[in-house]
Amino acid sequence: MPLHQTYAPLRVDGAEMRLVSLPLVTPFTIATGTMHDKTFPLLILKADGLEGYGEGVMDPLPDYLDESITGSMDFVRTVLLPQVIGKSFANPAELEALFAPWRGFYMAKAMVEMAFWDLWAKSLSLPLKALLGGTNDAIEVGVSLGITSVEETVKRAVAHQELGYKRIKLKIKPGHDVAVLAAVRKALPKSHLTVDANTSYSLSDTGVFRALDDFDLDYIEQPLAWDDIHDHAKLQSRITTPLCLDESIRSAADARKALESDAARVINIKVGRVGGHLEAKRIHDLCAAFDVPVWCGGMLEGGIGRAHNIHLSTQPNFRKPGDTSSSSLYFTKDIINEALTAEEGLMPIPPGSGIGVTLDWDFLAKVSSGIETFSK
Repeated sequence: MPLHQTYAPLRVDGAEMRLVSLPLVTPFTIATGTMHDKTFPLLILKADGLEGYGEGVMDPLPDYLDESITGSMDFVRTVLLPQVIGKSFANPAELEALFAPWRGFYMAKAMVEMAFWDLWAKSLSLPLKALLGGTNDAIEVGVSLGITSVEETVKRAVAHQELGYKRIKLKIKPGHDVAVLAAVRKALPKSHLTVDANTSYSLSDTGVFRALDDFDLDYIEQPLAWDDIHDHAKLQSRITTPLCLDESIRSAADARKALESDAARVINIKVGRVGGHLEAKRIHDLCAAFDVPVWCGGMLEGGIGRAHNIHLSTQPNFRKPGDTSSSSLYFTKDIINEALTAEEGLMPIPPGSGIGVTLDWDFLAKVSSGIETFSK
């Protein structure tokens, strides 16, 4: 369904924003720190008796990228929602154009845009994947394992391989890299393995990455600085394992520069990181033109963000398993009624219109704070 086509405008009558905090089943450690719970803003847009849901992926502090929960929520509250509430939009492209003058705040914009996509799809009685150009009824998924001891990492990797996950991703950091890969590769000689460095290395660590070439990895994700494409191109020229960029790709323009300079042979698409589904789709299409595969990265999302990621991943160039594994791996209980569960490494697409999931309002009340409502 073409996004430039004219549809009956959808008037956004009101909104609700709240802060949600879900305890993690086990602490999740990466190079930049350890998370014990997942805290995120949840946005609900309302129109014609319908509700559209969007989940923010910014962290409490700007340690992944340059947004924080408090700053982004204030931007949504004081800038974005006043531009949306009481206004009519024929499609998400009109919403995106309204936000275009504001620099930065990609995750804040994405939260509002994603909620509108869900709302718009519901108004058309279509699943979100149909509007994004997706076709699959299920997607291949992998799992992301945080930093633990070598012995525990091997144990967890083997357990998830036995569950059928199509790819095992290991978080690494300086001093926790070659030895853990050697142990996991020995235990899983034929498995699809990747590593994610979360920007914790520099070009002076090239020797480490040459050593990682020995472990037949599908790719090495974001080893160098979050805002550096140039040095990733240098590193790629020195090693054989493909590099995958995450934090460095904020737009289709960034993706083009990375692909033209051979800084990335795989790209991780996160809707929140790039400002919404429209820009995510542009990056997807650009990578397809370069014959470079993409996959959907995760931010330990709750059920709303996870459902958006599942629909996103139905597009044809998502040729690598994403991080959209079963929510039960991370949360004892989620904020949605539906169970998002992978079987043998396949995640089914939630049926129904929009993103296909509904909020568990009773549980949501228990894990929410700072509920705000907005109307014209």
